[in-house]
Amino acid sequence: MNSFLPILRGIHGVWLREIMRATRDKGQLLGGVSRPLIWLLILGVGLNPYFRGEVFGEVRLVLPYSYLQFLFPAVIVLNIMYTSIQFAVSVIWDREFGFLREILVSPMPRWAVLLGKVLGGATAATGHGTLVLILARFADVTLTAPQVAQAIAYMFALSFALTCFGVVLAGKVRSFEGFGVFSNTVILPLYFASSSVFPLDPSLTRTQLVASYPEWLIMLIYANPITYAVDALRGILINFNQFPPQIGFGLVGIGMIGFFLWALRSFGR
Repeated sequence: MNSFLPILRGIHGVWLREIMRATRDKGQLLGGVSRPLIWLLILGVGLNPYFRGEVFGEVRLVLPYSYLQFLFPAVIVLNIMYTSIQFAVSVIWDREFGFLREILVSPMPRWAVLLGKVLGGATAATGHGTLVLILARFADVTLTAPQVAQAIAYMFALSFALTCFGVVLAGKVRSFEGFGVFSNTVILPLYFASSSVFPLDPSLTRTQLVASYPEWLIMLIYANPITYAVDALRGILINFNQFPPQIGFGLVGIGMIGFFLWALRSFGR
């Protein structure tokens, strides 16, 4: 146990460094605040009156929720995605300026260094997701204390998985500019192809869905893991699921382990 204490202190030190860097990054903080405001105030309010559809000649509300309520959990996931994946810029920064090389030659195991950095990125991303929860009343979403606690725990797990994914991406890209472009080409398609901004009516069969949407879009949505991640959070916050929530929880758990092991293979190379 005593031999493990220095490793824990090292993990805490790396975690604290990442938190301090995140809190000092004014651009990241501004993005974490402005992004949900733009999505909820402009897109949410603007499209809210049109949140209804015509299904086989019958015009009705697509879901028993307003568009703001439906969009609210998706905006949280968007904030987490941007913060988690963009966090990997710090890995490129440390690699370019030699800090990563110095810390990797220390007695601290490579997995512990990676864990400290990922925990720091996941904590910052969870904080950005929690910022959106402040807008719950504006989106007409009523939350209880157990819902908030469950949502934060789930957001941290999702942030951990996505931060590890960001480290994997950082291992493939060698420049800050290249990573910025590359990360956006990953984040936006994953987000928009996840039924995050438009609903799939759960009362319709797959045949009926194909009649309402292009088949290629339905296939993308079903194959996209972010679809189930957003849906699981939507179930926590507004008690609505388009898919079994166990799928989302399971995929996040697999992502935490799988992406961490993947990131560990390329970390520091």
